[in-house]
Amino acid sequence: MDVRVDGRVALVTGASRGIGRAIAAELAASGAAVMCSSRKAEALEAATAEIGGETAWVVANAGDPDQADAAVRATLERFGRLDILVNNAATNPYMGPTIDIDRPRLDKTISVNWAGPIAWSHHAWHHAMRERGGAILNIASIGGVSVESSIGAYNATKAALLHLTRTLAAELAPGVRVNAIAPGLVKTDMARALWEPHEAAMARAMPLGRLGEPDDIARAATFLCSDAASWITGTTLVVDGGALLHASLG
Repeated sequence: MDVRVDGRVALVTGASRGIGRAIAAELAASGAAVMCSSRKAEALEAATAEIGGETAWVVANAGDPDQADAAVRATLERFGRLDILVNNAATNPYMGPTIDIDRPRLDKTISVNWAGPIAWSHHAWHHAMRERGGAILNIASIGGVSVESSIGAYNATKAALLHLTRTLAAELAPGVRVNAIAPGLVKTDMARALWEPHEAAMARAMPLGRLGEPDDIARAATFLCSDAASWITGTTLVVDGGALLHASLG
C-alpha cells in the first residue's frame, strides 16, 4: 500500500533528531510540507537541509505554551494551513527510583511529555484544525503500559499521554483524529543509555530479533496521519518488535 499525505502540512516537534527527524523525513517523502520544531536552530537547519522537499523549521521549546503558539502560527504563515500535528518531543532528565525524583526534574518531565502535547494540540485546534479538520499523533512509549522503575516518572507521563490521546479523540471528533504510537526500545541518542551497553543481548531477547530503528516508527506515523487510517481514532499502535509479548511471557 502506497501511503501518501500529498498536499498536507505537518508540524513535528522534536524533529531535529531521532524519531522526530525520521517522522518529518517520511512525511516529506510522502508528499507533505513539513515544519520541523525543536530547541536548537543549528540542529534544525541541518535536519531540514538533509530531509529536503518542502520543509521549514522553527525554534520552540516543547514545554513552553507560548512557544507552541508561536510555532503553530509560524506554520500557518509559512504554509497557509496545518493538517497534521505530531507531538514527538520528550525529555527524561532523571533515571532512578521514582520515589526519589526531585521536583524540578519531575516538573520538567511533566511539562514536556504531557502538558506540552496539550498545549500544542490546543493551538493547532484553535488556529487551524477546528475549521479544517486534521490529525494529531502523540508519540508515547510502551513504558506507558508497563513498569520499569529506573524511568518510572517518564513512563508515568507516557501513560498520561495515552489517556490524553483517547480523551482528545473523543472531544475533537469527527473533524480531527487523534492517535498515539507506543514505541518499544528504539536506537536513538535519547535512549542510548538503555540500549547501547547490551544491544546484542537485548536484540536476541526480542521476538523479532532486533531493536527498533527510527524509520520503524516513522512509517507507522505516516500511516496513522494519512487517509489510509481515516477510520482510526483514539487508538494506540504498539510498535515494539514484540517486546510486550516477551514481557508477558516472563
